[in-house]
Amino acid sequence: MMEFIQELKNRNETLFYFGQICLWAGIVFLMLSKISPLKIYGVSAWYKPFKFAVSLGVYSWTMAWYCYYLPNFNLNLFNWTVVVLWSFELIYIAFQASKGQLSHYNLSTPVYTILYGLMAIAATVVTLYTAYVGFLFFNDDFPLLPAYYLWAIRLGIILFVIFSLEGFAMGSRLNHSVGALNDNSNLWIIAWSKTVGDLRVAHFIGMHALQVLPIVSFYFIKDTKLTVGLALIYGLLSLSTLIQALQGKPFLKSPI
Repeated sequence: MMEFIQELKNRNETLFYFGQICLWAGIVFLMLSKISPLKIYGVSAWYKPFKFAVSLGVYSWTMAWYCYYLPNFNLNLFNWTVVVLWSFELIYIAFQASKGQLSHYNLSTPVYTILYGLMAIAATVVTLYTAYVGFLFFNDDFPLLPAYYLWAIRLGIILFVIFSLEGFAMGSRLNHSVGALNDNSNLWIIAWSKTVGDLRVAHFIGMHALQVLPIVSFYFIKDTKLTVGLALIYGLLSLSTLIQALQGKPFLKSPI
């Protein structure tokens, strides 16, 4: 593990430290969720900043690792785009949590409406920038990378982009639930609904193809065809959870 961390730092020091800050912030938010009485839609107000902090930290470390392979890539521009836009999102989400108020779907005042819109723009910019990185992985040759690993990165980025943009399905409805209003269940910190459809499930599973596919391919599968097959199965799993949610069905049902 220490070798991996040192290599990650050597590959991209900016995103290494930013990811570390996000992960440490996630620990702080998790601690606050245990001591703060603030709740939003029935769960701790600090769950959302915790989940975002971990997700943004993991994304930053993942892209720090992948972008190292790209020749003639403007790494500095990418780094600071990620740092500035993700910092804005995380700071605003945490600030709203500290007041026990919504960050997402909050149109209660003109200021909150603008900030919510800016969060959507920030997420879209980073997603499209990631799509561009994916294009470069298709457009360039990488003779030193195993073909199965290269395809895992390519397909992981494609699924990430698709299911990141699926966030608009929630944003346009101002609701992550289908069949209720932003329902949360006592499903640990992820709080996915156990009674109605939850659009966050496909969003989560699909986006983390960015990490899952390359890790499984590189360490376990080590085969291009099997990697492509895994990506198809993973994509179908993500799509099926989206269809399930749109039908108003929970991913995991409450015990009767």
